[in-house]
Amino acid sequence: MPSYLIICIDDERVVLDSVVDDLAELDSYFIIEAAESAEEARQVIEEKTSQEVQLALVVCDQIMPQQHGVDFLIELHDNPKYQASKKILLTGQASHQDTIEAVNHACLDYYISKPWDQSELYQVVRQQLTNYMIETHADLAPWTQILDTEAILNAMAKQRIEFGDG
Repeated sequence: MPSYLIICIDDERVVLDSVVDDLAELDSYFIIEAAESAEEARQVIEEKTSQEVQLALVVCDQIMPQQHGVDFLIELHDNPKYQASKKILLTGQASHQDTIEAVNHACLDYYISKPWDQSELYQVVRQQLTNYMIETHADLAPWTQILDTEAILNAMAKQRIEFGDG
C-alpha cells in the first residue's frame, strides 16, 4: 500500500500537538506530520512527496506568521500534484471573507472552529480521507478497516457496476 501524508499546521505548538494527538488512531495507516508554519509545511510536503508519499490531507490554521492558512491552501490547490488532497481549515480567527475566498477557490473541503471537539475533528478527518481514497484510488478494500466502511463498500459496488463486474 502506498504511503499517505496528513499534515497539521498551526503556529501554536500546544494546539498543534493536540491536533496530532486527536488523530493518533490514524498513524498506523498514515504518516502524520506537524508544522508550525506554511513554509515548514511546504518543506515537509516536498520532502515526503520526493519519497513517493502522497499528500492526502491538510489540517491548517488561518492566522500564522508569513502566510495565512487560506493562502497556503489556495497555493496547494493550484499545484496539480496536490489538488486531490483534502483541505480542512481549523481556526478560531478566519474572517467570513477568508472562508469565502477559500470556498470560491475550491480549495477548502471543511471548516472547523476552534475550540474543536476531538471526536468531531476525528470524524471529519476520517470522512475527508474516505472521500480522498474514493476519488483517487481503484483498490479501496484495504481502507474498510480504518475509514468509512459503508462509503468505501458503496464506492466499490459502484466501481463494479461501472466496469461491468456486477
